[in-house]
Amino acid sequence: MVRGDYQTYRRAALICVVGLVIQFVIALLMLIYSTYSGDHAARTASILFGAGVIVWVMLLFVFDQHRRERIEAMEAEQFASSGGVSASAFSGAEDDLRVAARRLAFIQKWIIPASSLIFSIILLLSGFLRLRSWNEYSAPETFTYNTLYLGATLAIGLAIGVVGFIFARFVSGMGKEPIWANLRAGAAQSVAISLVGVLLAISAFLELSLGQMGLKSLTPIIVPIGMMVLGVEVILNLILDVYRPRKPGEDPRPAFDSRLLGLLAAPDRIAANIGEAVNYQFGVDVTGTWFYQLISKLVLWLIAMGVVIAWLMTMLVVVEPHERGLILTNGRVSSPIYSFGDRGESDIGPGLHVKLPWPFAAYETPVSYSRTGREQQEVRTTTGVRILQLATNAPDSDKDTPIIWTKTHSSREKLNIVLPIQSDDTVDTTGEFDSSKDLSLIAVEVPVHFVVRDVKLFDQFAGPGQREDLLQMIGRRVVSQFLGEWSVDQILRHNQTNMVEQLRARLEAAYAPLNDGQGPGIEILYVGLQGAHPPQKVAPSFERVIAARQNRESMIEDASRIEIATLTEIAGSVELAEQIVAQLNELEDQRRAGADQSVLTSIELEVQRLLETAGGEAGEKLLSAGAQRWTRHMTERGRAVLLEGQEQAYNASPSLYKSQNYFDALLDAIKSARVYLTPGDLENLRVRMDLMDQEAGADVFDPEIGADMNQ
Repeated sequence: MVRGDYQTYRRAALICVVGLVIQFVIALLMLIYSTYSGDHAARTASILFGAGVIVWVMLLFVFDQHRRERIEAMEAEQFASSGGVSASAFSGAEDDLRVAARRLAFIQKWIIPASSLIFSIILLLSGFLRLRSWNEYSAPETFTYNTLYLGATLAIGLAIGVVGFIFARFVSGMGKEPIWANLRAGAAQSVAISLVGVLLAISAFLELSLGQMGLKSLTPIIVPIGMMVLGVEVILNLILDVYRPRKPGEDPRPAFDSRLLGLLAAPDRIAANIGEAVNYQFGVDVTGTWFYQLISKLVLWLIAMGVVIAWLMTMLVVVEPHERGLILTNGRVSSPIYSFGDRGESDIGPGLHVKLPWPFAAYETPVSYSRTGREQQEVRTTTGVRILQLATNAPDSDKDTPIIWTKTHSSREKLNIVLPIQSDDTVDTTGEFDSSKDLSLIAVEVPVHFVVRDVKLFDQFAGPGQREDLLQMIGRRVVSQFLGEWSVDQILRHNQTNMVEQLRARLEAAYAPLNDGQGPGIEILYVGLQGAHPPQKVAPSFERVIAARQNRESMIEDASRIEIATLTEIAGSVELAEQIVAQLNELEDQRRAGADQSVLTSIELEVQRLLETAGGEAGEKLLSAGAQRWTRHMTERGRAVLLEGQEQAYNASPSLYKSQNYFDALLDAIKSARVYLTPGDLENLRVRMDLMDQEAGADVFDPEIGADMNQ
C-alpha cells in the first residue's frame, strides 16, 4: 500500500473543499434558475448536483482522516525511535493507541458504504419521481414551453459545462496518483455537471438558432434517466465490492465512484481506465495476459473496420411491407442503384434496395403521428389507412358506459357554431333565413379516412410531423364553414340529407391546391358525420324539445287514426269520404255562383248516390230516411184515397153517411162503457150499481183468462 505524508492528504482535503464549494454553488445556482424559469430539467439537475455534495463531503472526511492517521503514525514512529516504548507502561498497547487508524478503518468499512447507499437511493428515487412528474406535466392540454429564459439557459449551461470539465480534468489528473485515487469519485461528479450543462446549452442553442425543440423536449427525460443509471451503478458497485478480493492494507474504492463518468473524466486514458477497473474488480492483472495485449494492439484496426462496415451498411435499405419511401440523393428524389423489391416510378416499395452510402443518399418514409391519450406515437406507414378528426374528438375508448347527450363524450370536446332551428321567427318575409338571430353550438364527429397514393407528393407538401397537422387545419376550416351553413335540426338528422357527399367534395377541393395544384397525394376513402349532439349543459332542453315533438307526432297520429275511423264509419272509406266532401264543396261553390237548380239537383243526387253506395253510417241513415219517407208517403196516399171514397159516399147519400158515421162514432165512444136502457115513461127510477171491479178476480175455469199477460 502506498502511503504519503500528511501534507499529501492535506492537499487532497483542500481540493475536496474546493470541489465541495463548486458543487454546492452550481447546485444552488441551478435551483434558483429552475425556480424562476420553471425548467423541469434544470430542477432535476439541481437535485443531481445537490446529491453530489454528499460525495465531496465524504471524500473530505476520508482524506482528513487519512491526514490525522499519518500524523498519528509519525508520532508513533518518533516515539518508538526515541526508546520511549520500552520505558513506557504502555509498551504492549501500541496498536490500541492508534485511534485515528481505527476510526479510518471504521469509516472505510461502514460510513462510506452507508453514504453510497444513501447517495444511490436519492438518485433512484429522485430520478423516478422527476420522470413521473414530467409525464404528468407534459400533458398536451397543460404543457407549454417557456422561451423567455433560453438565453440564460445557454449561458448557464456553457458556464457550468466549461467549469465542470476543467475541474474534472484537473481532479482526474490528481487521481492518477495512487494516493489520490479516491479523487476520481469527485471528478465523476464534475463530469456529471459538465454533461448536464452541455446538454442544456445545446438544447437551448438548437431552439434559439434553428427552432428545433426535439432535444429540448427530451432533456427532462434524459437527466432523470441518467440519475437512475448512476444510482443503479452505485448499487452494483456495493454488491460487487462484497465479493471482490482485496489485498491486505489496500484502500477500498468508494461505491459512489462512477466508473462510467470516470471514463469521460479522462478520455485520453479510456483503455487504461478500463484495464484498471477490470483488474480492480477481479483482483488479478487481467491486462497482462496475451489475449488482452493482442486485442489492445488491434483495437484501433477493429474499430476502424467496424466503422467502415457500419458506413457501408447505410447503402442497404429494407422497406417494410406496410411502407413506401423515397431515395434522396443530395436532397433530390432519385432511383436506387439496385432493387430486390418493389420499385415504382419515383418511390420504392417493400423489399431490399441498394443506394449510395450516407451522407450522399438517404431513405425517407413519410411519417405520421398518432396520439393515444397523452402519448404521441410515430407511425411509419404509407399504405395503411390514416384517420383525421376534423371536429370534436371521438368518445374515449376506456369508457364502457352508454354514450348519451347528458354525459361527457370525450375529455376534449370541441363545439362548432351552427344555425338555430329554422322556425317562423328565424325566417324573414322573403322566406330566407335571418342571420341576425341567435346562433347555436353543436358537437359532431367528422372522421376522415385517407391513404397515401403518391408518396412523392405527400412528402413534398409539408415537413415531417407537419403533414397531418396541415391537413387537419385545412379540414377543420372547411368543416367549420360547412357546418355554419346548416341548422341544428338538419345536422342532427344529417342521415336524411346529402351533407356527407357535399362535405367530401369540399375537402377534396380544399386539398387540391397543395403542391402547386398537384394535391397532397392522398385519396379520401371515407368522410363521416356522426355523433352529433348539443353541449352537455343544454342537452336536457333538447331532450324536452324532442319529447314535445314526439308527443306532437303522437297526437297527429292519433288524430289521423280517429279521422280514418270516423270517415270509414260514416262514409265507408277515406277515399270515398274525400270524394263526397269534394262534391259537397262543389255544391257550395255552385250555390254561391248562382247556378241553375238542375245543376244543383244533379250534384245533390250525386252526393246522395255516393252516400248510399258508401255503406257507412251516413248511407244507412239516408236509406233509413228514404224508407220512412216512402212509408209515410204511401200511408198519406192511402188516407187521401180513403178520403176520396168517403167523399163519393157522402155525395151519394148524405143522410146515410152522416148517420152511419154518427153511430160508428157513438159505438166507439161507448165500447168500453156501461149502458143502461130505461123506458122513457118511467117516473121513479132507482138505479142500484155494483161498483166492484169485474177484473179484480179471474175465472179459473176460463182458459182464455191471462192469455194477454203471457204475451
